[in-house]
Amino acid sequence: MNHFTQFENKSLAEQLIEEALKYKSDPRQHISKGLGKRVGCIFLNPSLRTRASTQIAALNLGMDPIVMNMDKEGWALEMQEGAVMNKGTVEHIKDAAAVLGTYFDVLAIRAFPSLSNKQEDSEDFVFNQFIKYSGVPVISLESAIRHPLQSLADMITIQENIIAGHKPKVVLTWAPHIKAIPHAVANSFAEWAIGCGHDLTITHPEGYDLDPKFTKGSKIEYNQQKALTDADFVYVKNWSAFDDYGKIHCTDTSWMLTEKHFKNAKNAKVMHCLPVRRNVELSDEILNGSRSLVQKQAENRIYAAQAVLSKIIE
Repeated sequence: MNHFTQFENKSLAEQLIEEALKYKSDPRQHISKGLGKRVGCIFLNPSLRTRASTQIAALNLGMDPIVMNMDKEGWALEMQEGAVMNKGTVEHIKDAAAVLGTYFDVLAIRAFPSLSNKQEDSEDFVFNQFIKYSGVPVISLESAIRHPLQSLADMITIQENIIAGHKPKVVLTWAPHIKAIPHAVANSFAEWAIGCGHDLTITHPEGYDLDPKFTKGSKIEYNQQKALTDADFVYVKNWSAFDDYGKIHCTDTSWMLTEKHFKNAKNAKVMHCLPVRRNVELSDEILNGSRSLVQKQAENRIYAAQAVLSKIIE
């Protein structure tokens, strides 16, 4: 595995899930595996779980994690080829990424989308510049279109809570939000859930269809209550419009999940990647109740990252 940026295949996903669960039972079993190796965690955008979990995962393997907040502490980066750098940017990505590639054995990058340039975002332009010029393995800590470490942690969480011999019904439901939110978590969850063989239904108001390259193989349902019927796992996430790129069309508060939504899915478990806007996306009664797997997902971020780092440095 040269890079970790997306779902590759079911076999690899199952290997990573199994490895992560082994690390969860004994986090430091390979404490010397990464001795002498450094991972550079490069953040162009804010983070809490991704930042902390990746550092802990690296330390569990004996690696040295070094965090750089490029959006606040680094030079303003120029991404465009052939740019005349006589304005606000100070350093070209060609130079910055190449230097980072000599400092680190692995780079882990977080780079959010602009939500204004659909073509650049869809091509994961900024993220791929680091891959192009660094010359070392790259792990996605969330890109413009995917968040594979989060999705791996989600699949681990489902695996831990699945009923043996039962193919779960998994529902990804849109939720209200106060601002335009990227598609990365929703895209990636759909990609991994479908790839792992789960029965996935995606529900959202009309106008919020995701990029079909991520949702092929799922059921699309615009009636949320119908979609939730007989659900085993319900993943809650907001996203902005894809066709009318980055726009907000609907803020219908009835889409926020409360206990009344589960009258036809009495045993459903609820998931969310965090951070969550309480009583906007999800109600307190759900987040604080027995349905919630949210904190378990957050814990599993450590072991997802550890499984990936372990595979990368083998």
